[in-house]
Amino acid sequence: MKLWLVRHGETQANVDGLYSGHSPTPLTAKGIGQAETLGTLLQQVPFDHVMCSELERTQQTARLLLGSSPLQPEIVPQLNEMFFGDWEMRHHRDLVIEDAANYDAWCNDWQNAIPTNGEGFQAFSARVNVFIDRLPELDYQNLLLVSHQGVLSLLTALLLKMPSSAMWHFRIDQGAWSVIEFTPTFTTLRVLNSRARWQPEAG
Repeated sequence: MKLWLVRHGETQANVDGLYSGHSPTPLTAKGIGQAETLGTLLQQVPFDHVMCSELERTQQTARLLLGSSPLQPEIVPQLNEMFFGDWEMRHHRDLVIEDAANYDAWCNDWQNAIPTNGEGFQAFSARVNVFIDRLPELDYQNLLLVSHQGVLSLLTALLLKMPSSAMWHFRIDQGAWSVIEFTPTFTTLRVLNSRARWQPEAG
């Protein structure tokens, strides 16, 4: 099975540098263009299923990418970005003043400290693993996953049997597509952050 990884298009929160795990934040004009361009680049991929998170920015990206395709995205909560609690829609320069102790603890130990009233990395990683555990049961050839940088980066590291901290080695860019070839016994990262038009002969 090939997993086609797509991060949602640019949002206003991305532009403003805000933490926006679960907060609603619309795609910018650039983000809409990124999704539409991906629809063109991936037009010939024979997707047989699509999954995205509960958040509108991924669903909007999926709709724009799929265009007139009859496929309807399956909403999968495990693909939601990490929830930042009281830090949602706030900038780090404010948090270092207004929630200094907690923010400093998280910056120094992000795998164990928890954003104030938010979701810790251990819980986040556990639910991504719930999704991974489901993959061997799926019977698809080309599965499109539209999600978030944190989810897709962590998913890539875990599927490659790397420690969760290795997620930072796999930045997933907006306006690009990546491919992981998955089997229950072996996983291969085939493409990372391509902006090329996929052709059937490309494999």
